[in-house]
Amino acid sequence: MIRENQKILNNFQIILDQAMVAISLLVAYWLRFLDYQDSHLSLTSYLPTLILLVPLQFFLYYLLGLYEPRRRKSLSFEIVKVIQANFLSMLILFSLLYLIKAIDYSRQVIILFEIITSILTTIERIVLRIFLNHIRRQGYNKKHVLVIGTGRLARRLIRKLKENSYLGYEITGVIDDDTTIGKKLEEVSILGEIRELETLIRTLKIDDIFITISTKNYDKFRQIIHVCEKSGVRTQIVPDYAQFIPAKPEIDEIDGIPLINIRHVPLDNFIKTFSKRTFDIVSSFLGISICLPLFALIAISVKLDSPGPVFFAQERVGLNKKSFMMYKFRSMKVQSTENSDHVWTTEEDQRKTRLGGLLRKTSLDELPQLWNVLIGEMSLVGPRPERPYFVKQFKERIPRYMIKHHVRPGITGWAQVNGWRGNTSIRKRIEFDIYYIENWTFMFDLKILLLTVFKGFVNKNAY
Repeated sequence: MIRENQKILNNFQIILDQAMVAISLLVAYWLRFLDYQDSHLSLTSYLPTLILLVPLQFFLYYLLGLYEPRRRKSLSFEIVKVIQANFLSMLILFSLLYLIKAIDYSRQVIILFEIITSILTTIERIVLRIFLNHIRRQGYNKKHVLVIGTGRLARRLIRKLKENSYLGYEITGVIDDDTTIGKKLEEVSILGEIRELETLIRTLKIDDIFITISTKNYDKFRQIIHVCEKSGVRTQIVPDYAQFIPAKPEIDEIDGIPLINIRHVPLDNFIKTFSKRTFDIVSSFLGISICLPLFALIAISVKLDSPGPVFFAQERVGLNKKSFMMYKFRSMKVQSTENSDHVWTTEEDQRKTRLGGLLRKTSLDELPQLWNVLIGEMSLVGPRPERPYFVKQFKERIPRYMIKHHVRPGITGWAQVNGWRGNTSIRKRIEFDIYYIENWTFMFDLKILLLTVFKGFVNKNAY
């Protein structure tokens, strides 16, 4: 029921958002040319751009999570994402107009359009929230619910239902066996025992039932579900194994068999993966092209600095635990594979060459990994890949370590821009990596890239 209501609300939201796009273009044109006397393109010349703007706006809003059924999606989250999406839309439009050399289109109209779209869309979403809250305060569109159970799960559920009042649930009461009738649970009255369920459903006009008791009480489950089905109320089970699920779960199914995926990975979505991969290909190709003179300068310097090859290739573990060869500019003296693969680099490491210290400190030794990105072994942003020798150790010591291999490894990452690189805590590094994996958005990647430019290249922990 929550999912169905959310789907209806999302569809209505999409229609409103697209209407704001059309209205914003008209208002932007009117503001720009209201008292303009010189010749300019007519309004009919701007209207065809809606064929691009409407799907572009929808795609960006979708990509940034504005249509995801987030139960605790705050208003501030929506406003920030709306502004980000419209700013990105403006950059795309400017780039397109430059490529097709459409010099007659007013850039001021586009800037006004993006500003007005952000304002109107924000107002629209605020008004929608106010309206939903208002009609629920009036007693409309509310579901009267009964919670079965008085344990930890029941307390947590009641708190969340109260915090997320926009869902429209009104908690009528709580029931459970072996408890005191009239007592309060999170300020909600305990109304009776489970054997009184059918009577309470009928007299209190209950719409939904939430079951929070342990599945160990199998007989009680059978009794409760039988009564609920007989009474025609909707029944939802809060699983008591939720405490073992370490992240946001996803519900899926195989031909009617329900599945619970305990970890939500946004990049499992094809469209999101495709957009990230496209950005990686374009950016790495441009990066290699632009940096070719720098590549040549570093290559010559490495060759003059110490005997040995220019590039250093090392086996790393990447996406889906598959190994690949990661490339760097050589920053150390030529050594055995065992030494390079099994030993950490330290601050005063004698293996580093004179130039190598500078390359590692400024992260310029990582530039050849643009090739790894271009051929699909790495991404610009993601958890840093590790050597197989250390992966085997960390997977035993750090329970969630292997989750980092759910996505492509990156040249830079959320952990790195927060200072967790080099000889620092692996546990903290994985904590940041997992946060990135579970909360990925395109704008999150751009944020990490910007932070890398300002504070990620040079780092005190980069040896």
